[in-house]
Amino acid sequence: MRPLVVPLPGNEDLARSLALGLDAEPCALEARYFPDGESYVRLDGPVAGRQVILACTLDRPDAKYLRLAFTAAAARDLGAVEVGLVCPYLAYMRQDRRFRAGEAVTSTTFAEALSSWIDWLVTVDPHLHRRTSLAEIFAVPAKVVHAAPALADWIGDSVASPVLIGPDSESAQWVSAVAALAGAPFVVLDKVRRGDRDVEVSVPQLERWRRHTPVLVDDIISTARTMIETVGHLKAAEMPSPVCLGVHGVFANDAYDALRAAGGARIVTCNTIAHESNGIDLTEPLVEAIRQFLESGARRT
Repeated sequence: MRPLVVPLPGNEDLARSLALGLDAEPCALEARYFPDGESYVRLDGPVAGRQVILACTLDRPDAKYLRLAFTAAAARDLGAVEVGLVCPYLAYMRQDRRFRAGEAVTSTTFAEALSSWIDWLVTVDPHLHRRTSLAEIFAVPAKVVHAAPALADWIGDSVASPVLIGPDSESAQWVSAVAALAGAPFVVLDKVRRGDRDVEVSVPQLERWRRHTPVLVDDIISTARTMIETVGHLKAAEMPSPVCLGVHGVFANDAYDALRAAGGARIVTCNTIAHESNGIDLTEPLVEAIRQFLESGARRT
């Protein structure tokens, strides 16, 4: 039987693209709230004996997690032979150690909880800051889709004479890989972060790249403070209008409008989180990663 692709609310476009790429059967999910605020979910299709693929990106995760857990549990209870999760943006990766006494290490707790409901996970460039692999915290197999090739292709097709700019020293390896694929030079910012919205940056070697189009590249655009500060430096240096390129466009609060207002930057993100800035499609590599799981049958024993 063909696999079922089930979209959690807000993930209908993602699910539709995956179903087409996999030749899978779409399955609608009825989801609503009871008057007291509790969630109701119902899979509107035959589940027994099927491989079920849940499509749910996890930006703003607190409002999404319970519905995801309930849907996964319902699929298994209804006889699904396998329940996989396609989660292009994986939340709760930031707090990977205890920075202050008494803090919860939420990345570990969230991974353990999510692992209890699914058989496998496909995601895109998770924020592995102090970890080397998702296997350190997830109890189920996971495949990571890397956006670097798609970013490089987009830069090659869309930007004349680019110079890539990475947000900090920790991004150097990642940005250098995109730059190498795009055949472009790169520099890395000198950054001091004093708080979530208090960032000071300097851009080295600006004079050398004055005739190039700056392409600011980051895995996650959340508050956008680093990009906003950098755009200001580039504008003051009279460089061409920059491109702000992100894998995951989280855009917390007014971040998108603030970045747009910062100095004429073009903003482009991958379609890991549905947003008007989406310009880079990762459906093909996601489908390939999912297909590997479907063919191997990575289900619970």
